[in-house]
Amino acid sequence: MKYEPHDYQKYAIGYIESHPIAAVLLDMGLGKTSITLTALNDLLFDYFEVHKILVIAPLRVAKTTWRDEIHKWEHLSDLKYSVAVSTEKERQTAFEKQADVYIINRENVQWLIGHIPFDFDMVVIDELSSFKNHQAKRFKALMKVRPTVKRVVGLTGTPSSNGLMDLFAEFKLLDIGTRLGRFIGQYRTAYFSTDKRNGQIVYSYKPLPNAEQQIYEKISDITISMKSTDHLKMPELISTQYEVELS
Repeated sequence: MKYEPHDYQKYAIGYIESHPIAAVLLDMGLGKTSITLTALNDLLFDYFEVHKILVIAPLRVAKTTWRDEIHKWEHLSDLKYSVAVSTEKERQTAFEKQADVYIINRENVQWLIGHIPFDFDMVVIDELSSFKNHQAKRFKALMKVRPTVKRVVGLTGTPSSNGLMDLFAEFKLLDIGTRLGRFIGQYRTAYFSTDKRNGQIVYSYKPLPNAEQQIYEKISDITISMKSTDHLKMPELISTQYEVELS
């Protein structure tokens, strides 16, 4: 199928290509995968900016979505990919194949970094919000190799589903702590105050006045955000009434 991107998709493609670090926050249905693949295709074959790309995604998305999108669009026909989501032996074989894009599920990130030479010059994190816990093993594993990666893209539609605290780990993974700080303590002190606590034990934090605006300003130079209500053009609603006789 011929790919004819909408204007907002063209903008997002250009944004990924022109920003070595990019947080692409797009609602479901806006075409995050096709946008990203088009940018990867351009960076590989038009600009020669990258040579080996790793995509980290949820299991089902890693298994089928990225593969299906590559097969769907004719402009991606030269893109060679390898999916590494099954047994350890099959994953090992997948990374031994010659490919432009290697796709793995997020649960196997630790295994990857412990068993495969990490020579990827670009990483795409599909569903960046699954790396919102700075204490998670997958986050710590990826942070070890993050300085070796030349380009990184984070994709999600829900960057802060549990509040602004989620953004710390997600953006540290992208910019190694440049914008929101390298340590969670710094981030909490700068933008939050204690909410629920019992003596010295703090159960939750609440944003300080203007914290949201300040955080967004800090990350604005590497972030684009789009809502489906602003960009998806739906046909006019047609209501049809059917009468059904029930026994």
